[in-house]
Amino acid sequence: MSTTFVRQIFQTENIPKISIWIASVLLLFFGFYANTWHVAHQEWFDTHQRDTEGLIMGRMVKSRQHGILSAGGLNGYGTFEKVEQQWISSSQVENQYSAFLNNLSFDEYGTYKSQPGGQGMIFSLLDKLLPLSPTIKLKSFYLLTALLSAIALTAIIGWFYEEFDWIVALFVLASVVLSQWLTVFGKNLWWSLWAFYLPMIVVMYYLKQNRDTENRLPIKFGILILISVFIKCFINGFEYITTTLVMMVVPLVYYAILDKWNREQCFKFAFIVGIGSGIAIFLGLTLLCFQIGAVKGSVSDGIKHVVYSFGKRTHGQAENFDKIYAASLKASTIGVVMAYVKGVFFDFNNYLSITNSFITKHIMKVRYIYLIGFFTITSVLLYFRNSGAATENRQQNIALIWTTWFAALAPLSWYVIFKAHSQIHLHMSFLLWQMPFTLFGFAVFGVLLSRILKKDYQVA
Repeated sequence: MSTTFVRQIFQTENIPKISIWIASVLLLFFGFYANTWHVAHQEWFDTHQRDTEGLIMGRMVKSRQHGILSAGGLNGYGTFEKVEQQWISSSQVENQYSAFLNNLSFDEYGTYKSQPGGQGMIFSLLDKLLPLSPTIKLKSFYLLTALLSAIALTAIIGWFYEEFDWIVALFVLASVVLSQWLTVFGKNLWWSLWAFYLPMIVVMYYLKQNRDTENRLPIKFGILILISVFIKCFINGFEYITTTLVMMVVPLVYYAILDKWNREQCFKFAFIVGIGSGIAIFLGLTLLCFQIGAVKGSVSDGIKHVVYSFGKRTHGQAENFDKIYAASLKASTIGVVMAYVKGVFFDFNNYLSITNSFITKHIMKVRYIYLIGFFTITSVLLYFRNSGAATENRQQNIALIWTTWFAALAPLSWYVIFKAHSQIHLHMSFLLWQMPFTLFGFAVFGVLLSRILKKDYQVA
């Protein structure tokens, strides 16, 4: 039976698909794990979000001392003396790594209460089970995280290959490899990048495999949504949750347009997505409240913290929060969005040395506003050439164009709703453009090029 299975996998028609998957996983893994393609400046790659990752290191040390579920299982920072602030100095961040690598113990432990910390619990469990030195364990954790991130994004690239062709998949792969933001986040233990994409991947493949309405089982679909969203919430909490939810709906929009769903079908599956994700988020928040309650003594303390955290990250009253949060709450929403539009997707300065400051700043740096303009042009070209496309491609082209611009709502949802958080975190939230707007944008260009190269357009 196993021999037959292997033969089926390596049938001639499957070889291109397998090749795409292997090439994609390898390219992305080495980029995420070691910045092999030098997409990001090496110092930035080595230090990016080391402070938040320190919360995972602190959790593992705490788990060694008092058990994985101690302090409610929450991530946090350990110190060798009592400290009052939740966020600690750079030297204290480095102490988290030193304590883990040298089997030291902390005298105090301060919890981070804004997410369940599932990634910290899992790494703590692996730390306990693996008979390896701390140094090798840490490298193994990076390897695992980079690999999971590479596999998740490869699954998306594989979907584009199956739905369109290898040219489209190649451009989507290139967009992922060249994204400096995906590169610096790819192996970070705190962020666990793969978890953000999991719900969208589930929807992508479920709807692809169940194009026939009769094959779609609403209850099964709802359960898959619930599980995937809960895993995301458990692993890295409610970070970028609106982006994750809108991103999850993107493939639903694509298939609704492609297969010309009627209004009843659209409302039905939108309702299922809403109920499934709503229950998952409720369970995640309930878990978090009980975890905070285990630390502070009351579940009501957990509820108060959740309400406070939501307010300081969105549009709460500035006078009710600390000075740093008050300033971000007063920021202009349009100003915040424009700051992210001007962000850099890819920097040619990492490869070329040019002295002209205008060129290095405005031309060598490929900004998101350039990509938005580029995707607009390619969308318009594909749309107006659509009447000459082969019949089987016309609806697919339209579906991809509309889905691409719907995908832009995923990052914008966070920049607008969680304006205050976005204002404070201008050093990292450019990542959201890759969830999944830029992936679909490059797919549009890939489809346009593919259709031209394959001469699918009739000559007038």
